[in-house]
Amino acid sequence: MRRDYRIGLSFMGPVTLAASGLAILSAKLYDYAFRRIDYVPDASADKQQYAEKYFEYVKWYQEVPSSTWSLNQGDPENYIVAKYIPADRPSKKSVIIAHGYKGNGETMANFAKMFHDWGYHVLVPDDRGHGASSGKYINFGWIDRLDYVQWSQLMVSKLGKDINIALFGVSMGGATVQMASGEHLPPQVKVLVSDCGYSSLEEELVFLLKQQFHLPKQPITGIVSRLNQKRLGFPISVVSSTEQLKKNKLPILFIHGQLDRFVPSWMTEKSYSVVTAPKAKWIVKNATHAESYWINPLRYHYHVKHFIEKFI
Repeated sequence: MRRDYRIGLSFMGPVTLAASGLAILSAKLYDYAFRRIDYVPDASADKQQYAEKYFEYVKWYQEVPSSTWSLNQGDPENYIVAKYIPADRPSKKSVIIAHGYKGNGETMANFAKMFHDWGYHVLVPDDRGHGASSGKYINFGWIDRLDYVQWSQLMVSKLGKDINIALFGVSMGGATVQMASGEHLPPQVKVLVSDCGYSSLEEELVFLLKQQFHLPKQPITGIVSRLNQKRLGFPISVVSSTEQLKKNKLPILFIHGQLDRFVPSWMTEKSYSVVTAPKAKWIVKNATHAESYWINPLRYHYHVKHFIEKFI
């Protein structure tokens, strides 16, 4: 009897076809969401109105006296860099700023200048999978959280044990700060600020699957999680701001735009609810994702400075 070894769609049943299609779709979604890109995507339409002012901050960021710090030298797969901007005058105040998804340190130029104007030493890393740092995939803050512990330790070693450090982050950076809060940070880290960070990666992915792609949670998140386990070594279920915040002992300010359709404000409400340390919350009316600063910079300055300088 002649055997036919051809494999084609005609040999597949509807269940097999559906499963195969979902697997392919999930792999494409994983690459879309997790694989690094070596450019910063254009701002969304609602942010274009701030472009002129944003590029003024970028120009300042590029020209301000600075130096490059790094971690894991000699390890090309884990090499990460940061821009260090010293204060203009002697200071014991310092901040480490965490950027957002598919951004880099430069995209935080406005916040770097805000803290620099307040007399802070400023450190702005490029997280793994972003900017000048290594990494083929974006880890959504889970591995980055441990890097921020190291950045804090490096800042103490370079600037002295008598410095005070704030951790500040926006979007993915806000979640990174929240997740770092559950680790053993140096005692010099005194206060945290998280602007529009997500409560967990799984909740964020489920939200976006529904809102942007009209797709169900399963089996896609399960396939994506297995792919991430293979690529980065952990399932997406462990990437949780709320679980890390349950261990947090540091004061934290939460900021979130009321009209955020990328990371909904209920995620900040959930994260805020589990914190037992000193905390404050500012939900910004009419602000979309990562827009709270741009709607009213002076008001933003007031809320951040008023909170952190209670502890620094």
